[in-house]
Amino acid sequence: MEAQNKLFPVFLKLEQLNVLIVGGGNVALEKVSAMLRNSPEAKISLVAPFFREETLTYLKDFPKVELIHRAFEVGDLEGRDMVVCATDQYTLHERISELAKQRHLLCNVADTPALCDFYLGSIVQKGDLKIAISTNGKSPTMAKRIRAFLEDVIPDEIQLSLDSLESIRKELKGDFESKIKALNEMTKGLIFKK
Repeated sequence: MEAQNKLFPVFLKLEQLNVLIVGGGNVALEKVSAMLRNSPEAKISLVAPFFREETLTYLKDFPKVELIHRAFEVGDLEGRDMVVCATDQYTLHERISELAKQRHLLCNVADTPALCDFYLGSIVQKGDLKIAISTNGKSPTMAKRIRAFLEDVIPDEIQLSLDSLESIRKELKGDFESKIKALNEMTKGLIFKK
């Protein structure tokens, strides 16, 4: 039987959530920058005894990000919606993952799929079009290659099509089913050409 990715993709409004990232190194910078590229107004706190200079420099442009200069404490999970573990301390990650489960918080543990409730996918964005790519935690490198391919083949002008389709959708008459049928008919011939 062929393997199947059973993850359910969602797009989160991070500006409405309270996120904690545990760590201040390369992985923490990768995670926080991915979040802020997509949600610049996100409310994120990072806790770590040390932050890389690159992390501090990057975060200067994001005043809503809070830096907590000390080791993780259990109280850091209070009021959070999700937590991302991004240190090199596996036992700390196990502890935080268990604490998160007890509090019904979503938890991502870098490079440890077994401890994750969710993964951060590779993302393609062209205007309002956003595509998230998952390999079910098996190969972030493959996800990045697919992202690069899609970024190359999807035209930058896709936003014009999206805006036009939104205008048409707003002017369509009839019930939901007839509107969907009309939009499907209009878009069935779309083929992306470079």
